[in-house]
Parts: sequence; structure tokens; C-alpha cells
Amino acid sequence: MQLYDRYILPHLIDFACGMGEVMKARAKVVPQAQGRVLEIGIGSGLNLEFYDPAHVSLIVGVDPSAEMQHLGRERAARIAIPVEMIALELNQIQAADASFDSIVCTFTLCSIPDAVAALKDMRRVLKPGGRLLFCEHGLAPDPPVVRWQHRLTPYWKPLAGGCHLNRDIPTLIETAGFTLGALSCGYLKGPKPMTYVYSGWAD
Repeated sequence: MQLYDRYILPHLIDFACGMGEVMKARAKVVPQAQGRVLEIGIGSGLNLEFYDPAHVSLIVGVDPSAEMQHLGRERAARIAIPVEMIALELNQIQAADASFDSIVCTFTLCSIPDAVAALKDMRRVLKPGGRLLFCEHGLAPDPPVVRWQHRLTPYWKPLAGGCHLNRDIPTLIETAGFTLGALSCGYLKGPKPMTYVYSGWAD
């Protein structure tokens, strides 16, 4: 699995997360970012083309995968906004309290081992009045789909970088101390256990 995780998985994730419907979902959320932006799980930089250079002064990315960061740096070189990478050490964001105007988190919470702890750390580095902008797949509302999500997740996780199909995204966000300001949800095209998406913002 080490060879798979290092050489194959990053490209599979980049392909799957860069498909048309997923990119359309990203394009509805990312342009809302302002000021100093922290992107959680910047990965291969699929969101970078959607940031508005008129409103964003700096993008700081964090991602534990060195292979994904390599792809991300290539995309960062193509945009007009400065992009920096910071370390994630001991599962904490290496940044000062209240240091970002916006936090962007897309298709990332599914694979963070302790999502609530990560969200609490995001809240720590977000300025008062700032927003967490999110677009995440997770637990569906339909019982037959939910049953499949629970069945598939143990087998899906090792193949998809730790991805959980069955996380209740709004509950995770609120448990971490955020207040939901806007929320929309629905299925993208594709297999229903993998495509129920929550998007919006919280502060």
C-alpha cells in the first residue's frame, strides 16, 4: 500500500476531485474567499483557479501529502495570487490565532482522522467575523443510501486516502463551535453513496 499511497493515489484523487461536477461545486464556494486565506487540504491545487485576485491577498495551503503539494505548486505558479505552504505538525495548523480572514475546506473533512479537532483548530486561526467556506461530501438523507455508505466506508477508506462516505458534515462543523450561516445540499451526478454534497459557510 505504501507504493499505492505514494505514487498512484495522489493522481487518482486529483482526477476524481477534478471531474466536471466536482469542479462546478468548488466554483460556487471558493470565489467567496477574501483577504488572507487558509486552504485546508490544498492538495493538488484544484481550487486555485477559482480565487478572485481582486479580493484575495494571499493563499496559505496546508496538506499532509508531499506528493499532492508537488502538484499544487505547479498550479500555484499559474495564478496571480501568492501561494504559500505551511506545515501540519501534531495535527495542528502552524499559524497564529486569528490570523486568517477566510478558511476554505473542500472535499477534505472526509479524510481527516479527527475532523472535530481539525475544525476547532481552524476556528482558532480564523479572525472574528471571518468565514469557513466549505464544500464536502458526506452522509446522505436517504436511508437506503446511508446503509450503503456505512457498508462501503470500511472498504473505501484504504483505497481513497482515509475517505469516510458517512460523515455528518453540518454536525461536525457545529460541534467544533462554528455557527452555520448558509447551507445547501444535494447529490452531484454519480454513485449516490459518494456524491451527496454539503456546501456553504460558517462563522
